[in-house]
Amino acid sequence: MTEETASDHGVHDETDVRDGADTSENSDENEPVELLPRRRPTQERSKRKFDALLTASRELLTDVGFESFTCEEVAARAGLPIGTLYQFFANKYVIVCELGRQDLAGVRQEFADFDGEVPSLDWLRFLDDFLDHLSSLWTSDPSRREVWLAMQSTPATRATGMIHEKAFAAQVERVLAPLTPRTPRARRNLMAEVLVHVVYSMLNFSVQDGQSHADAVAELKRLMGAYLLVAEKESRR
Repeated sequence: MTEETASDHGVHDETDVRDGADTSENSDENEPVELLPRRRPTQERSKRKFDALLTASRELLTDVGFESFTCEEVAARAGLPIGTLYQFFANKYVIVCELGRQDLAGVRQEFADFDGEVPSLDWLRFLDDFLDHLSSLWTSDPSRREVWLAMQSTPATRATGMIHEKAFAAQVERVLAPLTPRTPRARRNLMAEVLVHVVYSMLNFSVQDGQSHADAVAELKRLMGAYLLVAEKESRR
């Protein structure tokens, strides 16, 4: 049997969630649960459809914002039946979370490209260079801010965003370890989470209307540099 099903003809599961609530059987009120696609395509034809839906979603989100964003319009822009969209995504909240996941992958790749340069006597230069590279992702793709804003729309999307940030923070913590060798790991984890949250927030702030991107990034560099200098000094006492 192929991946194409009746949903290609406009039929979809009537239990689709419309409000972004978590319906996972394993959901726990005390643990954030990540909103995920119903399935990921394995066949090339389905992969093209999946990618077309995400591309259309990103364009629509940038054009109209999240409140006017609908699954029907995404499918129309992608040139696909609405049932095909529901094969992969239960609702627009899951789509946005997948876009957030894509954006995170880009950020983590940028960080991986720099990984290994810390620590050094010139780690502040590393930090400046990294933030310059990272900020270029935001200036080159205005949809990043729209995705980030949409991720704040419901408790479930915010919880998914938290999971994404924690995943990146774990990567950051490993790089901070040589810079802060005597800092307890639990505190270093917290430091990494703070850094990730601040960077995301400031980069989204830097590309809002009327804001000087260069000035905001310069302030972010000062903030990050001062924070890490204090952390390094405290760790080496």
